[in-house]
Amino acid sequence: MTRTRSPGALHFVADSPVEGLALARRPLEHPSATLVCVHGALDRAASFARVARRLDHLAVVAYDRRGYQGSRDRGVGDLEDHVGDLVRVVEAEARSGPVLVLGHSFGGLVAMGAALRTPEAIGLVVAYESPFPWLVRRPGAPAPTGDDPRLEAERFFRRVVSDEAWERLSERQRDSRRADGPALRADLAALAGPRPFDPSDLSVPFVYVYGGSGHAAHYRALARALADANPLVRTLEIPGAVHGAHLSSPDQLAAAVASAWEDACASA
Repeated sequence: MTRTRSPGALHFVADSPVEGLALARRPLEHPSATLVCVHGALDRAASFARVARRLDHLAVVAYDRRGYQGSRDRGVGDLEDHVGDLVRVVEAEARSGPVLVLGHSFGGLVAMGAALRTPEAIGLVVAYESPFPWLVRRPGAPAPTGDDPRLEAERFFRRVVSDEAWERLSERQRDSRRADGPALRADLAALAGPRPFDPSDLSVPFVYVYGGSGHAAHYRALARALADANPLVRTLEIPGAVHGAHLSSPDQLAAAVASAWEDACASA
């Protein structure tokens, strides 16, 4: 029996523009643009499935960043490596039409780096609660600790998500998260390193979205700092949303992306 895929589902494909990078697509026949999704630390492409299903007019692409999940064989990369991977994905998608990028958490740093490197290929960047510690440092922000990346991955998951969520994972799922430990350490090291680029150099519309829960005061301050640094930066708060909004508030996040793209097209 042939299993029919849901037209709204992300599914992994064999034609990734970057060798060894596990890439998933939600294609459409006549999209207004393609949304490329970039995940954060200790996450993966599949986390964007709920957002993808709620974007009727956009084709969606997501991928496991190098060192994570299906892209572990590509090896662990630093921020510049991740930016390079995204640039190649964006340039491949741009052959078919406009491209916008959604970066969650660390993925927003990668998206900003790509927009600075290839602004002609990106029509819009939307970043959700991305850390820019060079502008505003969040008190208690995690940094690499200890010598065991597998244990560090478990500690990070428990701290950022919850102990209860970790306990609900199967042992296979826990091992998969632990295996992402080296990539997680590289992400955290990048956040503790020197300032990689300047938001004032952006020439692409950039929307910084954040939730109204958790560290809302920090993200409001960071949103103001980004807007002060560059007039192309707009900010948006999703009331009540937590850090994992792509999982817990997909309707609101998808609506924010769609609205930002409409605004970008109207002002182009």
